[in-house]
Amino acid sequence: MNLKSTFILLIFLGAALLAPAQKYDFVVAKDGSGTFKTVQEAINAVPDFRKNVTTIYIKNGTYKEKLTLPASKTAVKMIGEDVKKTILTFDDYASKKNRFGEEMGTTGSTSFFVFGDDFTAESLTFENAAGPVGQAVAVRIDGDKVMFQNCRFLGFQDTLYPHGEKSRQYYKNCYIEGTTDFIFGWSTAVFENCEIFSKKGGNFVTAASTLEGAPYGFVFLNCRLTGDAPEKSYYLGRPWRPFAKTVFINTYLGKHIRPEGWHNWNKPEAEKQVLYAEFNSSGPGASRTGRVHWAKQLTEEEAKQYSLKNIFGDWVPGQVVTAGK
Repeated sequence: MNLKSTFILLIFLGAALLAPAQKYDFVVAKDGSGTFKTVQEAINAVPDFRKNVTTIYIKNGTYKEKLTLPASKTAVKMIGEDVKKTILTFDDYASKKNRFGEEMGTTGSTSFFVFGDDFTAESLTFENAAGPVGQAVAVRIDGDKVMFQNCRFLGFQDTLYPHGEKSRQYYKNCYIEGTTDFIFGWSTAVFENCEIFSKKGGNFVTAASTLEGAPYGFVFLNCRLTGDAPEKSYYLGRPWRPFAKTVFINTYLGKHIRPEGWHNWNKPEAEKQVLYAEFNSSGPGASRTGRVHWAKQLTEEEAKQYSLKNIFGDWVPGQVVTAGK
């Protein structure tokens, strides 16, 4: 091989090494062109308690499956081909009877249970397709260090259930829709650059049930609260449990948000225990003078405390520390 040929070969090899390589452990495709035809099959194939990330790529399609990511399936990453065309859906609801003739309840209605730690999802739609029939959860999350990026959550009442008491969750560039209490639960959850869409027929955006003593609950950073609901028909939140914490920072509030902002869920004692706060809200739903007296407007110094580092501690969203298989 002459010098010129060697030089060309080296350039080619260098380009190949620098080029981004998409490597997936499993591919899910309804048409059989992937490793599996169903999402649950791919989840089941993940080695238990694996330390390295297992990546599941899901091709476009509507996958009607009631899904569970067990606690033993750690460091799983699911990536959809197209956020609007890769849909994971089911249609159970709380008042639906199971095979024993008993109502499923809110938890039983869930379309996708996330129990595994270090779970990441990108470019996927998660849906409960039951319709306006009461509580019907699209995703319930119990695992710790869970991240959703560029995902959609579709439903009506109780769409998104950050359930785990010690679970830390991060939602970035996501779309979440629903009616009553459509973001609810115990977890510490940050929503950054998300659109929160309130549908007709509802009245409360959030229903946090933060544990007593927990420093953070639900935190919304640079979000947009939009919707097709009537003007002044939605509260920002109400306390499912009396120590609820919900904070909106640099958030646009649409005209559907009521001037008083917050509701005590007919629990006067909760007014002394909750932390409902805003900083630099904008839009027609923003109001300083109309808010309930027991809500708080943060100072600039207080708002600075709501950094990802302060909220999540030793977890950097999107980063999984690997330590062998």
